[in-house]
Amino acid sequence: MDDSRKYLDPKVLSRLNGLALRAKLVVEGYVSGVHRSPFHGFSVEFAEHREYAPGDDLRYLDWKVFGRTDKFYLKQYEEETNLACHLLVDTSESMTYRSEAASMSKLDYACCAAASLAYLILHQQDSVGLVTLDRTIRSLVRPSANPSHLEQLIAVMEGAVPEKKTALGPIFHELAGRFGKRGIVIVLSDLFDDVEAMVKGLKHLRHRRHEVVLMHVLDPAELEFPFEQTMLFRGLEQAPQVIAEPRSLRRAYLEEFNAYVRRLKYACRANRMDYVQLQTDHSLAVVLSSYLASRGRR
Repeated sequence: MDDSRKYLDPKVLSRLNGLALRAKLVVEGYVSGVHRSPFHGFSVEFAEHREYAPGDDLRYLDWKVFGRTDKFYLKQYEEETNLACHLLVDTSESMTYRSEAASMSKLDYACCAAASLAYLILHQQDSVGLVTLDRTIRSLVRPSANPSHLEQLIAVMEGAVPEKKTALGPIFHELAGRFGKRGIVIVLSDLFDDVEAMVKGLKHLRHRRHEVVLMHVLDPAELEFPFEQTMLFRGLEQAPQVIAEPRSLRRAYLEEFNAYVRRLKYACRANRMDYVQLQTDHSLAVVLSSYLASRGRR
């Protein structure tokens, strides 16, 4: 038998081209060890003081601080394993867009990012779940800390069929009611929806004390509008097709698009949510490691 055939099984190579391998390559050596849970409990390592509020457990009052300040403060501690992360992946039709400058579609990039984050979270023995959505919830996988859980999450993402329009606002409201224990909600989407409706839904998640991270997945062509010649623009998500001369549209498009991005960023700042832009022609390893490192410093 040819040794090359023995060691280069086409089926194995096909599997190596999947999300699981890319997740491992992205995470190991880049972002391992920079994550720290943002939540607090009353066990293990001391974290900080906070003012007493009616209903708090009096066992954790710091009487020494009371003696010095005549004010009531509680001790808070880091929990060992307390992170529950919900990954929300937009599988609507607009996510299938890929320009010549990008190595993969927005959906594939979002799935790679989600798989990478899931791998990292599970590697730290925390729990992670997945929701795929468009104008409704397509699948919902409850958080688990089982290492084999990654295979289920990837299988769900690989089985997604993009074919519907986006309606994120109502879904965020629904998930705010369905998610139990507070955790981190990471949204991976091109966010092509009504900004006001989305923000109202996200504020509902914040009201339920979830931390929210918006990972805005964009193709470089959407950011730069590099088109030169007259062409047919095919609308996704049931939008009409339009023949246009791009150079005459570029300035107006960029003004509108940049204003939309500014509104998203302002809403995130105003509601204490993280905004992270993921550009599909950029290294996912660099983007994720940079964000998680800055998060760790904060």
